[in-house]
Amino acid sequence: MSQVIDLHAHVVLEAGFGIAGKFGPELGKDANGTPFFRIGDYQMKPMEYRGTVFMDTELRLERMAADGIDLQMLSPNPLTMFHHIPIDTALRFCQVHNDAMAELVGAHPDKLLGAAALPMQDVNLAIEELERCKSQLGLVAAYTGTHYPFDLDDRILDPFYDALVDLDVPLFLHPASSGGDKGPEDSRLERFNLSILLGYPYEELMACATILFGGVLERHPNVDICISHGGGGLPYFLDRFIGMTQFGNWVPESIQEHGFETMMKKLWFDAHVDGSAAHDRMVDVFGTDRLVYGTNYGGWDTPPPADDFARSLENNARKLLRLD
Repeated sequence: MSQVIDLHAHVVLEAGFGIAGKFGPELGKDANGTPFFRIGDYQMKPMEYRGTVFMDTELRLERMAADGIDLQMLSPNPLTMFHHIPIDTALRFCQVHNDAMAELVGAHPDKLLGAAALPMQDVNLAIEELERCKSQLGLVAAYTGTHYPFDLDDRILDPFYDALVDLDVPLFLHPASSGGDKGPEDSRLERFNLSILLGYPYEELMACATILFGGVLERHPNVDICISHGGGGLPYFLDRFIGMTQFGNWVPESIQEHGFETMMKKLWFDAHVDGSAAHDRMVDVFGTDRLVYGTNYGGWDTPPPADDFARSLENNARKLLRLD
């Protein structure tokens, strides 16, 4: 019988609290008793992680069983990507977080896998930490935000993409609600949860566009990159992207030769989207060969128990995570 493998499930690790100094992270309550999660000067509230699947492993395992999820890859909380804080602080946090991640998933190897947090401010240090996570800790993927101190197609990242291929590790990209020490750069996103409702799809779309138009897959044809939430807005902007690539000397040779859709389908996409219309559009645009199942487990948008579609993506997850 097919297994359900969930590749979009964040975890909050007690060991990481306070490790980033003034940037936290910290769980607390304000003067009104409202719980918050703080990183730097930014507070997300109401937010209580204790007593939830984010921090209670036994509760997570119980609910996974009830929801028909056989295996789950745990990833860092997007709020703690910390790509825009001092490098020594970011490195220390990633090391502690990755050690704790390895300990957690190592206690439940038949149910949980772990992804590595990386200090992307310094590419060489990020590569070193990725090597440690793969060889010493047994973590199965790299997991970062979509917004580094440089663009995703910057040549400074070429050694990192090479390292992903050499180490045979996939990269998962997920947007964050902040840069790790403050709120969204666009202050208009601070209201109505717009940093999540609009900011996340924008960041995912920007990541796709930058990777594809910036020639990352042209320079690194064997790298495996998975974008969260079905690539954000990409399925809905497809025709606009195709039309725009019909002219302009900025279009990379790979798209000129093979077409935008062909290069787009070299990316992987987490199939966690909201509603049947979005799901159908995603499948229509991407097909299913590069989709993997995801839940944002424990989040406000966690889907109902796993279905036949979730089970149908098992082999994709195994291929992407090198489980076979």
